[in-house]
Amino acid sequence: MEEGGEAELREKLARAAQLLFFKHHAQPGARGWELKRALGRDYEKILQVLEEEVNKLGLTIRRVSEGEPENDRYFLTLKGHPTLTEARTFGWRIDDLAMLTVALAHLLAKGGKAPFKEVEGILEEKFPKFRVEPTLERFIRMGYLSEDEQGILYVGWRTRAEVDQRALLTLLLGREVKGEASQEEPSRSGGPSQPSPPPS
Repeated sequence: MEEGGEAELREKLARAAQLLFFKHHAQPGARGWELKRALGRDYEKILQVLEEEVNKLGLTIRRVSEGEPENDRYFLTLKGHPTLTEARTFGWRIDDLAMLTVALAHLLAKGGKAPFKEVEGILEEKFPKFRVEPTLERFIRMGYLSEDEQGILYVGWRTRAEVDQRALLTLLLGREVKGEASQEEPSRSGGPSQPSPPPS
C-alpha cells in the first residue's frame, strides 16, 4: 500500500509540475479548479510537496488571488530577482524591459490604473512608435498588464506576483529625487556666484 501511495504521489507531483511549467491559454500556470480537477481535493498539499522540490532548483510556486480560491492562479517563477543577463536569456529585450518599467511606474503613480492611450503616448515619447502598441498588447497577453472594456490599463496579475511594486516605486522616486538634487547643487555651491552690487 505504501509503495502504491508513493507511486500515486509521484504521479500527481509530475502532473502538477506539467500544469505549472507549461502555458495554458497563452499564460503560464494553472488555476485552482484546474489543479483540483487534475490532482483531487488535496491539490494544495501536493503543491506544498512540489514547492520543496522546485526550491532546490531556485524556483518557487506563486499564488495570485483572483477572488474565489478555485479561480486563484498558481505558477512557477524564480525565487529571487533575475539579473539583466538572465532576463535576456529568457527572451526579454532590454527595451521591452524598459517599456514595462515605464508603463508600470506610470500606473503605480496613478494609483494602479490609467487610460491605454495615455500610457501609449508616454511610451511613444521615449521609444519607437511602431513598437509601442504591439508591445503593450503583448504585456497584456502575458498578464503583466490588463485592460478593461473602457480602454483603461491596470497592473496585471503577473506583475502582482513577480514584481515588488513598492521597491520599484521607491527606486524610481529615489532616482527622481536624486536627479533633482544634482541639478540644484551647482546653483547652491558650484555654480557661478551672483555679481556684487555696484558701489554707491
